[in-house]
Amino acid sequence: MQTRLPRVAFVVAFVSLTSLLLLASHYFHASWPVAGVEREAGAAETPTAPASQPAGGKNWPLFRGDPLATGVAHGSLPEKLELLWEFEVDNGAFEGTAAIVDGVVYIGDLDGRVYALGLKDGKQKWAYTTDSGFIAAPSVRDGQLYIGDYDGRVHCLDIAKGELQWMFATEAEIDSAVNFYKGNVLVASQDGSLYCLESKPDGKEGKLVWKYATQDQIRCTPTVVEDRCFVAGCDSKLHIIDLTDGSAVASVEIDGPTGVTPAVMGDYVYFGTMGGSFYAVHWKEAEKAWTYEDERHPEIRSSPAVTPTHLVFGSRGKSVYALDPKDGAEKWRIATRNRVDSSPVIVGDRVYVGAGDGRLYGLRVKDGSTFWEYEVRGGFTGSPAVADGRMVIASDRGVVYCFGQK
Repeated sequence: MQTRLPRVAFVVAFVSLTSLLLLASHYFHASWPVAGVEREAGAAETPTAPASQPAGGKNWPLFRGDPLATGVAHGSLPEKLELLWEFEVDNGAFEGTAAIVDGVVYIGDLDGRVYALGLKDGKQKWAYTTDSGFIAAPSVRDGQLYIGDYDGRVHCLDIAKGELQWMFATEAEIDSAVNFYKGNVLVASQDGSLYCLESKPDGKEGKLVWKYATQDQIRCTPTVVEDRCFVAGCDSKLHIIDLTDGSAVASVEIDGPTGVTPAVMGDYVYFGTMGGSFYAVHWKEAEKAWTYEDERHPEIRSSPAVTPTHLVFGSRGKSVYALDPKDGAEKWRIATRNRVDSSPVIVGDRVYVGAGDGRLYGLRVKDGSTFWEYEVRGGFTGSPAVADGRMVIASDRGVVYCFGQK
């Protein structure tokens, strides 16, 4: 797979983000009905909700809300969302997703700045500047913020003032967010490795504990459940890794490369690929449970949101889908006007997602009907973050938007 060239200027970086993405190496051709489901042995059991540590109604500390990357908000949003504030960066652009912790929004931009904004009013509290840029979402834990940059460096910042605590260099660009395991930080790199770094609350660490190597780039956020980590890679495999020592537990062959962050619920891992397939893998047995394909085979770059009754994700085929997590049966599919690389967030009986043409959609989870829509200049690659009764999302035109109730 190709590696994105170093950024010379903002415009070059912005173009590179859209022009040097990976293409699927091959496709599976569907021979099933429109629902597009291939069931494998052992796929009949119904998944259960995870025994996880949720993001909580007040905070959204990780890219998909929690370590299992479920994309589910554990708070609520008002039925009628209104724009509360905007924060605009001159000539800026955002592709990352915000983190929200204790009333503060944290987000990195493509031109090398991390911002801390008040959730209540959008006022800037601090800005950290470096000589690179940020696609990855920030992750926050124990008073520290962690974020990777174009040049492959992990930055650990103190969230009170935005001061650098330590930096760790990988060998290539970091597109994905950090996750955590006990006292360690997990970060994936385009150099094909997953790094486990030691990090303490005093911010004085950042040394390598172990490194797990794959055969190609890793662009997804590592998902964590118990002492296992899941990485879907550009080598067309789902990797299951033992977090105690970084050893390989198993791998599952998939139809092509992917940068999608896997979502975990119960014993199942869910994710889509650039080859247009969506998989459910029984992670304890390292076996595919079922496979779904849209008959058009559109690329999937949207990470799924999952509940016991619905899996929701978008595609480059200008669609948002809902599947049944237990067997992959299509529950509904809606057409959008542009690609959907943004990852949806489920909030109660509603789901919110952005599209490439700058439209935000509010959909009913049960049937996909649209109850709310909002349009901005530019487009959305980053995803919503939901906390404390508000939704935050940023556009590729350099604007952070906050929605709630006035």
